[in-house]
Amino acid sequence: MPNSAVLLPFSRWRMPVLGLLVALIVIGPFLIIRAATREAEQATADVVHTREVETLIHWVAADARSLEGAAVARSRGIDTPILTRRIEESRDRVMPNLDLVVELTRDNPAQQVRLGALRSALEQRLERIDAVLRAGPAATNRQIDDMIMLNTIQQQVQEIIEAEETLLAERQNAAARASQQATLASWTAMIVQLLLLLGTGYFAVRQQSGRVEAERQASQASGRAAAVLDSVREPIVLIDAEQRVVMHNAAFSELYAVDEQVRGRKLADIGDGAWNDADTLRRLHDVLARGRELWDYRLTQPTVDGAERTMLLNARRMPLPDRDDAVALITASDITAQTISERQIRELNRQLEGKVEQVSDVNRELEAFSYSVSHDLRAPLRHIAGFADKLGRHLGDQADDKTRHYLGVIGSSAKRMSALIDDLLVYSRLGRNAMRLQSVDLQSMVADTRAMLDSNAHAENPQHRIEWSVAPLPIVVGDENMLRQVWLNLLGNAVKYSSGVEPARIQVECKRLDEGGYEFLIRDNGAGFDMQYAGKLFGVFQRLHSATEFPGTGVGLASVRRVLGRHGGRIWAESAVGQGATFHFTLPASAHDAGVSSKPGKILT
Repeated sequence: MPNSAVLLPFSRWRMPVLGLLVALIVIGPFLIIRAATREAEQATADVVHTREVETLIHWVAADARSLEGAAVARSRGIDTPILTRRIEESRDRVMPNLDLVVELTRDNPAQQVRLGALRSALEQRLERIDAVLRAGPAATNRQIDDMIMLNTIQQQVQEIIEAEETLLAERQNAAARASQQATLASWTAMIVQLLLLLGTGYFAVRQQSGRVEAERQASQASGRAAAVLDSVREPIVLIDAEQRVVMHNAAFSELYAVDEQVRGRKLADIGDGAWNDADTLRRLHDVLARGRELWDYRLTQPTVDGAERTMLLNARRMPLPDRDDAVALITASDITAQTISERQIRELNRQLEGKVEQVSDVNRELEAFSYSVSHDLRAPLRHIAGFADKLGRHLGDQADDKTRHYLGVIGSSAKRMSALIDDLLVYSRLGRNAMRLQSVDLQSMVADTRAMLDSNAHAENPQHRIEWSVAPLPIVVGDENMLRQVWLNLLGNAVKYSSGVEPARIQVECKRLDEGGYEFLIRDNGAGFDMQYAGKLFGVFQRLHSATEFPGTGVGLASVRRVLGRHGGRIWAESAVGQGATFHFTLPASAHDAGVSSKPGKILT
């Protein structure tokens, strides 16, 4: 099948090309034959002209001889009316004929020279003839001899005739060539006409076949368009300026129970008044009359199944190739289920908002309770620790080993409880305090934290060696105190859980994420943990190791999770028992993303 993009320019110029071919068939041969005919006519006229010049010269010579013979006859005493009439006729013709020859040969300078000499000789000869005619019988032999011998014109006449014969031969050759050219032009014109006729016929046949092919393609395209239109499961209808149905698809027929007879009917009369809505009809009128477009217009319609459906209407004006006026293309999408779902979602959101508010109230109450309990527990703990210490000093050397053991347990438990209260207070403040966003240099923060941890570890165990590997760290936007708590907890855990390994290796890395934030990695070669308990790792009071093995309160990682959640980040861990642990956490790079999850209780993991 030919490419329609290639055939389109050819179809556009097809009729002008055919018109040009017809004009060439009619005008071209006519111009060729006319030019050849003109050349032949000109050659014939030239031959006739030459013959006319020769005839006139012969007349001039004949009249001169006639006058000469009449003069000789009169000198012998012969004088008759016929002779007199011949003399008069010859006398009257000879010079006018010569003048006519001169006029006919004005385009030939050589002949003009010869005719000038002939005129001079002829005038002198006519004077002698006139003298003999006047003398009559009295004319002397000398006069007659002078008339005959002097001023002969035969040579001049012969030269003129020979020149004309030469010119005649040239003109006859030209006439023959012109005749041949005319014949050739006629045959050429006929061949050209045949070729043009064949070309015109070819183009006509091709145009006819092209028209048939175009009609076939148009029919196929129309069939394809109708098939595509019917395959669309959304109702589609086209209406004209009077809101009469022009075309519709099968989905429209099925939904509104219409048939092919519906074409030409008003849209408002279709589907038992489903479209008989004044506001909808006015909007559809604006689509056609003012060129507006209707987008996502909701309309509740009764349908043939007895149910009310919510339809989403879209309409726009569009031209059709077989109509002069534009039509409106209307598509109707059934969003009844979506509307019901949206209603249910709104109800669920309303219920969820109530639940969230309840949870928020509970969280606030729990935080207030935790804060209050933490503060209220400090005084009894101080009393317990203080009186246990006084009791130990009071007993002095009288206390046995069991008593000292009991007193030590009481003191250490009080200290652990105090540390737990401090951690709870920190955890409560991390969820309650407002964030103060600023630029934070993580490189300096990690360096300070590392120096403090190195100092504490050396104080506890001078022989323990820690090898640090810290990659270049960026500057982020966040709350400096909160982020310092993150690094202190994560790096502190890495130092604590690798204290039994020599040397301890702690690695800090950073990489840029595709969405623009950062992912940080803290890896150690310490004790590690079982991944099946990883879900408990970031909960409050959730510990994977006993307090006697590794000290701690179980609040640190929960605080880290809360801080990162308030900054819009998240944290996760990878580990294996005895093979160390790797903690990953993310932070946004911009102030716009930082703090998106700053509400208490809403923490990302």
